[in-house]
Amino acid sequence: MAKFGGFKVGIGIAIAALAGSQQAVAQAPALSIDPSQLPGIGTIDARFQSYNVEMVEITGGRFWKPYRTSASAPPDRGGDNAGNVPADSNSDLYAYRPPIDLSNPRLRTLAAALGPAYVRVSGAWANTTYFADSGEVPATPPDGFRAVLSRARWKGVIDFARAAGAEIVTSMAVGPGVRDVAGRWQSDQARRLFAYTRSAGGRIAAVEFMNEPTLPAMGGAPKGYDAAAYGRDFKAFVAFIRGSEPDVIVLGPGSISETAASPSSTDFISARDLLAASGAAIDAFSYHHYGALSQRCSGIPGQTTPEAALSESWLSSTEQTFAFYKSLRDEFAPGKPIWLTETGETACGGNPWASTFLDTFRYLDQLGRLARAGVQIVAHNTLAASDYGLLDENTLRPRPSYWAALLWRRLMGETVLDAGVHKGMHLYAHCRRGVPGAVTLLAINTNRTAAASLRLPAASERYTLSADDLQGTEVKLNGTALALGPNDDLPRLSAVTSPPGLVEIAPSTIAFLTVADAGNAACN
Repeated sequence: MAKFGGFKVGIGIAIAALAGSQQAVAQAPALSIDPSQLPGIGTIDARFQSYNVEMVEITGGRFWKPYRTSASAPPDRGGDNAGNVPADSNSDLYAYRPPIDLSNPRLRTLAAALGPAYVRVSGAWANTTYFADSGEVPATPPDGFRAVLSRARWKGVIDFARAAGAEIVTSMAVGPGVRDVAGRWQSDQARRLFAYTRSAGGRIAAVEFMNEPTLPAMGGAPKGYDAAAYGRDFKAFVAFIRGSEPDVIVLGPGSISETAASPSSTDFISARDLLAASGAAIDAFSYHHYGALSQRCSGIPGQTTPEAALSESWLSSTEQTFAFYKSLRDEFAPGKPIWLTETGETACGGNPWASTFLDTFRYLDQLGRLARAGVQIVAHNTLAASDYGLLDENTLRPRPSYWAALLWRRLMGETVLDAGVHKGMHLYAHCRRGVPGAVTLLAINTNRTAAASLRLPAASERYTLSADDLQGTEVKLNGTALALGPNDDLPRLSAVTSPPGLVEIAPSTIAFLTVADAGNAACN
């Protein structure tokens, strides 16, 4: 039995089991790859694979309503911050959540397995959240705010981050409550949050000024807020950070709504105007990406369908959005790292199939594409809220994309290799995590009827994800369903050994293939 990263690798599992079906299927010509010769093209941050916990989860409040709501869901009445929803939005789209229990052992265990990571605590709700820097927590938010964050709740974030091997990323309150009589942003609330974080033994590693400034009114900014006001406020924010928190990474602009997912908005400010007005005094360029709006936001253009979920047009939206923002990075902040600080299946909490195996293809393909493009951080929205969460928010059990995230974390290292772009298969390559000279290939077959195949010159260990139902919540690894053990133990991730030669990737499956004897010079 070979071992890696704490998981035992079983040898000799029948190869037929991992194909997902013993029936003959059409097959494209084999693609020959020599892992030993793949050149290195860059590196990613050790925390590349990260995630969001929305500020509204910390405070309690109304977040995107799941499609399947529980009869035991808590009522809004009397709940913490129950009236907190984004401005000018349909309240029927939301459902109340009590504050998340960040001390839950299962949640901490599953998050720690993805570490190291960044945990971003932000979202539209953060823009108008009041930090109660005392033992007394107001029963209702002060004027100019919509929610209250207590010391105890924020201490929960600090403790969770430590337990999960995560660094905290957040954003500032920017609504009317943090402004002087002239409407200028004041740093008092930010100063108190940073000071308390330090006093509680924590650290804020990186910060955006506000969540999604391209849509300021929706996020609770003052009426008539424009690029000039943002530029003035951003400069004041940067001066505060440089003077008081010089080790904190300044991210910006954190824009969204300039792709197919864009809702029409009369208060839209382009990222270009934000950057031009603010002087782009950032340490890393941040942006958000959703390829479309979910069914939940019905009646708004830009939706997708389950039938299109494996299509190139859908998956390539990741690159289209990246290219748009990279051009702005190159113009305003050349050479600065790029962080995707919020992304998910679709905006507004995800589609019904965001929680199924069908979205695992998008999740892994997005990681592969963006690592190849040089993006340093990809923060999935969310860890455990609404339909696009990696975990079910009620049970905190893994959804299919969590298992995919776990395999990525165990197998894909920080050095990115050039596996080329190929018709018929999405193929990505990294040095294998923790094994000098070894290579991991990620082969994604989005074809629903035809198998794909690789020809490898060396033996490989294969980890294939499949599902009997693409829109089901059960995922199999090499033919065995993945599930937590009786004590929430993570299961053994067992591999199939494939000899040199052809390796078949069945229709609608995903395979990680590790080549221990690759001897790739870029991986030493």
